[in-house]
Parts: sequence; structure tokens; C-alpha cells
Amino acid sequence: MEYYSLITVLILGAIVTYGMYLTIITVAEKVFDKQKNDIRSKNIEITLPLRLQAYERMCLFLERITPNNLLLRLVASAANALELQQILLYEIREEYNHNLAQQIYISIDAWGQVSNAMNEIVSVINQAAVEVNAEAPASELAKKIFAQVIQQEIQPTTHALKFVKEEIQRLF
Repeated sequence: MEYYSLITVLILGAIVTYGMYLTIITVAEKVFDKQKNDIRSKNIEITLPLRLQAYERMCLFLERITPNNLLLRLVASAANALELQQILLYEIREEYNHNLAQQIYISIDAWGQVSNAMNEIVSVINQAAVEVNAEAPASELAKKIFAQVIQQEIQPTTHALKFVKEEIQRLF
């Protein structure tokens, strides 16, 4: 009988110990999950404003390099077509370099759209410059650029801006 009592006590002890083990494991998992969620929410608190700012800056970049805006800002500062071309390309490069770090916070697709828009604008400027004499007045190059943009019917930055705005809306 004592043997059976001893086995019963050992079995009950093992069951109680196993139950305590399961309880501790469950509690520990819940604590770790809570800590993980806290870290994730703090991370979102920090990165979300940075991401939003990056998208805002990309919209501003795209607006600033839109041919209409570029030409309105810079055509008066050039004496001839060659100088205007150089000023426009320099301004685009500077704007791009100024915003280069923003690609960390936006999606690869959004950054690709922004880069493609910039490359399209550079292409339009260079194509128009080929059609104009380098010593022609800057206004001649501006007219050619406007003509090419009108011929395309859509500003080179339109698709990229739309994509960036849609991506911002998906975030919220």
C-alpha cells in the first residue's frame, strides 16, 4: 500500500509540476509577446512620421522638377539655351541629391517611379536642347521644352506623383 501511495504522490507531484511548467511558459510567452508589441508600436511611432515626411519630400521634389515649375523659376537666370540646359540639369541633380536619403523610408516601387520621372525630365530637356542652337535665347529652349511636354499630353512627373500619393493613402 505504501508503494501505491508513494507512486500516487509522485504522479500527482509530476502532474502539478508539469501544470506549473505550462503555466510559466504561457505567462512568459504572453510577456514576450507584449514586449514585442511594445517595441513594434514604439518603432512605428518613430518611423511613421519619418516615412510620411519622406513621401512629402518626394511630392515636393516631383513638383519642383516639373518642367513648368523649373522653367518658370530658372529661365530668367540664363543668357542662352546652353546655359539654361546646364542650369536646369544642375537644379534637377541638386534636388535629387538633396532627397537621395529619402529612398530609405519609401518603397522601392515609389523610389523607382520618382527616379523614372526625373530621368524623363532630363531626357525631355536634352532632346529639346538638341533641337535648339546653343547660342539661341534661353526662351527658345524653354519653348521647345514646353512643346515636348505638351506633345506628351501628361507631365513626366504625373505618374510618379499619383503613385506616391496612392502609396501614402495606403499607409493611412
